[in-house]
Amino acid sequence: MLHPKTESSEKVSSRTCSVLLFIILLIQSVGAQSELTCSHKPIVALAGDDVILPCHLEPAVSASSETVVWTKPGLEPEYIHVHQDGRLIFQRQNPSYHFRTALFVDELIKGNVFLKLSSVKISDAGKYFCFLQSMQKEISIQLTVGAVSSPIIQVVSDNSDSVVFQCESAGWYPEPEVFWLDSEGNLLSAGPTETVRGPDDLYTVSSRVTVEKRHSNTFTCRVQQKDINQTRDTHIQVTAGFFIDHCCCHCIWGIIITLGIAVCVFIIIKRTT
Repeated sequence: MLHPKTESSEKVSSRTCSVLLFIILLIQSVGAQSELTCSHKPIVALAGDDVILPCHLEPAVSASSETVVWTKPGLEPEYIHVHQDGRLIFQRQNPSYHFRTALFVDELIKGNVFLKLSSVKISDAGKYFCFLQSMQKEISIQLTVGAVSSPIIQVVSDNSDSVVFQCESAGWYPEPEVFWLDSEGNLLSAGPTETVRGPDDLYTVSSRVTVEKRHSNTFTCRVQQKDINQTRDTHIQVTAGFFIDHCCCHCIWGIIITLGIAVCVFIIIKRTT
């Protein structure tokens, strides 16, 4: 009687091991695929500065042959930068970003698909998306843009007992807070902050504080914006001489104005006689 041929147990075992080894290598290959990652924290820039939006492949693999697409949803067109065949596809770029974007070509081989954005504007703030076409991978990164300016302190009122200072600072974004501090850094009780938003979306803030003349101190007007981690201070030193000099200035100007009026009246009377 003929019996069907059967493979030896050694051959079956060898084939089984080969299959298992192939499966393990396949799993390791899939697990080793690079992921596109960006900063989880918002990138903060000031208006007029250059900024880099850092995104990269991890583990690092070359992206030199990749089509890299940066977009900002809500724009028309939404394309910020399209890098294909080693160059920028200018025709697809949103006009407001013309000549303001660039990739670091030398960094692509390291898996870095950083976008450089030059001369940042307030309107540039928002969420950006980086997309690698062949890998079908996309990830977002947030850009926060701010604007700041130094405050100016002026004397707006002066009487025998006290003086009123006004602090004003124009050109802020986002809307900042205003504080008055004494020389020891203690908060002073001040009037409400007045805020005006201009057509350019920038904020002008002002605040007044009243100090007694018997105080000899240094006062600070502080304007700060926590979202962009920016603070600007202006100081004014108040001494006994400050009040005397300030009062004398008023007196002198008053005398000059009075004399000027008297001279004008005298000339007019002399011409009419």
